[in-house]
Amino acid sequence: MTDEKRPKMKTSEAEKELDRITEASKDFEQQIKEINLDVLQAAPKKEVEPQTKLAQSEIEKSDEVYLKPRRSIGAREKFNEKYREDYNFAIEYVKFIAENKEIIGEKIELWSKPFAGVPYEEWEIPCNKPVWGPRYLAEQIKKCSYHRLTMDNKIIETGGMGSIYGQLAVDSVVQRLDATPTTKKRSIFMGASGF
Repeated sequence: MTDEKRPKMKTSEAEKELDRITEASKDFEQQIKEINLDVLQAAPKKEVEPQTKLAQSEIEKSDEVYLKPRRSIGAREKFNEKYREDYNFAIEYVKFIAENKEIIGEKIELWSKPFAGVPYEEWEIPCNKPVWGPRYLAEQIKKCSYHRLTMDNKIIETGGMGSIYGQLAVDSVVQRLDATPTTKKRSIFMGASGF
């Protein structure tokens, strides 16, 4: 805290308490700075049961729903032809089941733009039933997660005005949206995420 922003205290005890609080806030800021990508990736993924429990025979008998973008906005940049093979792989249609883990059963609405030079696309994906969609869309849904940060209940410091509790820690990775392939067979044509 700079001297300009620091309030004037009437007693030396209040001055010491203000110094202690300033130090504690600096420690907290340091803890936040120490959380980097390696720490976030090391956090365990929270395991949750799938919402949709369909037998393979039910999946095969279900209606064939093919997704198309609700709307599309063109791109100004040109497509880089070096990525044509990756693009052709990404646009292949795969059958998957999308799940909204935050608001169970609500449809998923999102925008995608898998490569430079292709249009922005708005998608509306129904949840908890098999659908066909481009591989890049399923992979984008699969990547929707966040890191849950928690405060451990440890006494950091005890002072004249009370105790300060807590230490910031990365608790877990929570999957917000999920997409699972409808087939359990692995193929050499599938990507790293299972699609």
